[in-house]
Amino acid sequence: MKLLVTGGAGFIGSNFVHYWLKNHPEDEVVVLDKLTYAGNLRNLEAAMDKIKFVKGDICDRDLVFNLVKDTDTVVHFAAETHVDRSVMDSSEFIKTNVLGTQVLLEAARHNGLKRFHYVSTDEVFGALTLDAPSTNEESPYRPCNPYSASKAAADHLVRAYHITYGLPVTISNCSNNYGPFMFPEKFIPLFICNLREGKKVPVYGDGLYVRDWIHVEDHCRGIEAILQKGRIGETYCLGGKDGEIPNIELTKKLIALTGRDESAIEYVKDRPGHDRRYSIDYSKAKNELGWEPQITLDEGLKSMVEWYITNQAWVDEVRSGAYQDYYKKQYVER
Repeated sequence: MKLLVTGGAGFIGSNFVHYWLKNHPEDEVVVLDKLTYAGNLRNLEAAMDKIKFVKGDICDRDLVFNLVKDTDTVVHFAAETHVDRSVMDSSEFIKTNVLGTQVLLEAARHNGLKRFHYVSTDEVFGALTLDAPSTNEESPYRPCNPYSASKAAADHLVRAYHITYGLPVTISNCSNNYGPFMFPEKFIPLFICNLREGKKVPVYGDGLYVRDWIHVEDHCRGIEAILQKGRIGETYCLGGKDGEIPNIELTKKLIALTGRDESAIEYVKDRPGHDRRYSIDYSKAKNELGWEPQITLDEGLKSMVEWYITNQAWVDEVRSGAYQDYYKKQYVER
């Protein structure tokens, strides 16, 4: 199979590339990534001799059409994802997440693609109360911030291209990911870095916001199961194993793993549109695909802390911005 992986230099995309090459070494993988601040070619360093990397924008129609015509399957990760950034300025989120997805869909339908898989988020379903049932594939869309609204719009586009044009699509709505290569502005790696450096960790509001955490390897396994067994036109929700937890309790776990104490906690002003709770019911994926998460939150957090300790050079490069020179050294200066 020939795969085009968009956003493959990002956190989840790069983990998927490594997972796919390990489990499907006979397949050809092309990675398309714009290398914004969240794209790091260092994430793919160990796989560079096994893939073709293309630096480019999914909004570039000519580039996308040329790449898709030589592809069997598109796995579409590329997106602006940071909620706080979307609150400050939503324009790039609309451009990349909505218009970029439309360009990819157009290329797919004009080139007879065998499968278009869109990687979405549980945030499109909006907030749950603390006692509400978990969301599933039939839950109504109620996005509460510009990021989740842009992802919801893309979900609708993907589904519409299947209904209108017969494009063979699948969609996955996934809960919060964590694991190796996670950009340090995000909750868990930010807290790991701060705690290791003796700094405070900022907890929004009352700290009782609940998230459902899935290890990125379980997410990759879920996408694999959808590509291999998923029904065309269907959506599958992917959630974590024992992963639903209030932010303050997750913070305390990280404090324990890094040898700090709770004096490191600093409650800060809440952000606008902060959803109270996310929770995924993954029973459809379990029943239809035989998939379920395998890595518990405690296991995953322990391994993640160990990864960030072992890979301090990667952390330092990302936080200083030096990682952005890697593409130049690999491609431009050669």
